[in-house]
Amino acid sequence: MVRTMIVVAGVLQQDGKLLIGQRMAKDRHGLKWEFPGGKVEVGETPKQALRRELREELGIEAVIGPEIARYEHSAQGRPPLILLFHKVDTYTGEPQPKTFEQILWETPAVLPDYDFLDGDLDFVRRIARGRISQLR
Repeated sequence: MVRTMIVVAGVLQQDGKLLIGQRMAKDRHGLKWEFPGGKVEVGETPKQALRRELREELGIEAVIGPEIARYEHSAQGRPPLILLFHKVDTYTGEPQPKTFEQILWETPAVLPDYDFLDGDLDFVRRIARGRISQLR
């Protein structure tokens, strides 16, 4: 039986820009762009997992807001994924690229110009078109 993996990502906003991270060159899908986050571990809720991932990846303590999008993604030879995108309501600390090559604050309209992971592409396009009402 194939087990579906749940992955959660955080959408951080500041001055009309969103935080994106570029994966390390040595990592799977190296140098691709993504929203910070990761896998939900056994015993965690998606919000708990996202809080943990943001602490590990960016060194921040976050208050996780509502789920703003959900996608299913399948890649050949990999278990199916459910991708949950949550708005990050507030956070303390200054985001640092602890597990990324680099992080950037970028305007939504230009996000499609970046080489995002396949699972993020539809969400990125919707953000760029202003179709995620929680981010307006």
